[in-house]
Amino acid sequence: MRDFTAARLRGVEPSATVSIADKAKQLVAQGRDVIDLSGGDPHFKTPRHIVEAAHHAMLEGDTHYAPSRGVPQLIRAVQQKFSRDNGLEYAADEIVITPGGKLGLYATIMATVDPGDEVLLLSPAWVSYEPEVRLAGGTAVYVPLEPEDYRITPAVLRSVRAPRAKVLVFNTPNNPTGRVATEEEIRAVAEFAQERDLLVISDELYEKLLYDGRRHLSIASLPGMRERTVTINGASKSYAMTGWRLGYLGAPRELASQILKIQQHSVTSAATFTQFATAEAIESSEEDVRAMLREYERNRSLVVESLSSMDGVRCPCPEGAFYAFPSIGERDSVEFARKLLDESGVAVTPGVAFGPTGEHHVRISFAVATRTLERAMERMRDALAG
Repeated sequence: MRDFTAARLRGVEPSATVSIADKAKQLVAQGRDVIDLSGGDPHFKTPRHIVEAAHHAMLEGDTHYAPSRGVPQLIRAVQQKFSRDNGLEYAADEIVITPGGKLGLYATIMATVDPGDEVLLLSPAWVSYEPEVRLAGGTAVYVPLEPEDYRITPAVLRSVRAPRAKVLVFNTPNNPTGRVATEEEIRAVAEFAQERDLLVISDELYEKLLYDGRRHLSIASLPGMRERTVTINGASKSYAMTGWRLGYLGAPRELASQILKIQQHSVTSAATFTQFATAEAIESSEEDVRAMLREYERNRSLVVESLSSMDGVRCPCPEGAFYAFPSIGERDSVEFARKLLDESGVAVTPGVAFGPTGEHHVRISFAVATRTLERAMERMRDALAG
């Protein structure tokens, strides 16, 4: 019998982060004591007022199809958010509400990348960028950033040979490294994109998770960039709403209409009542976000201090998001992660999943309860000392 699998899927690996998280859950179901630091799921409950907004919407009958672009209330809230927080003005038909930021990224890549097109990824890069590019028929080309500080410079950008480059994916605050690009770096990316006539897909899911007084700058707000940028964001990380699957994007009108086609012919729309909940999240006070951030800051200090004291480990202090990306010396990241899970019951993500400059690193989420994190650090210390 023939192989009915599409050829474009055969070279695509399952998501490393999802696979490890699933394995950790399976071990827990078998009775194993596992601490999962591999995922990107905040341990906080979704704030009550957001849940109540969804409940109210359901009771009011908002449980049917939503407009494919999104419900008007959320579109207005997203417009105001982009204007207030990012200095970006979008018309209603330049906004698309998506079931998760990941679908927004995928739909944008599918709407813009043709077979043979090259897409530039600053490495380390989130695990799903490359597979999404491959599914669209494109070729991912990594721009390797030096592990010392992952700094972006004009020289680094121009050093990569990619004559068919059409798109550059840009992510700050960065997953997995926790780095926040400086204004100088963002301007360097903007100048390079204009010089090479590239579309920029700007992944800004972690924009509210910043430390030490850092500020977020949306690349689309720079001169000449709005017309060549798709800005993608969502509710998952800032409001502890990962399971609600709600993202949104802003794009130039014609491009937004093409992205919307992908959504209409696949998932139709985001769930109706989650959109009303997200409107409540965006429009209300951000005290809940600030409270989460205070705990993340404490956990960040715990992780950096603990890891930096371990033999053969170097851990730069994350500037944003809720991940640490320590170097584990010359150890193979896949083997290290496997052994740590099997023998010590701690799940982390191997750095090689994030591209070539991620090898010899692991990604550790500190979006977990502090006591849980302390136990995980103790287990890692014992594993490295053994």
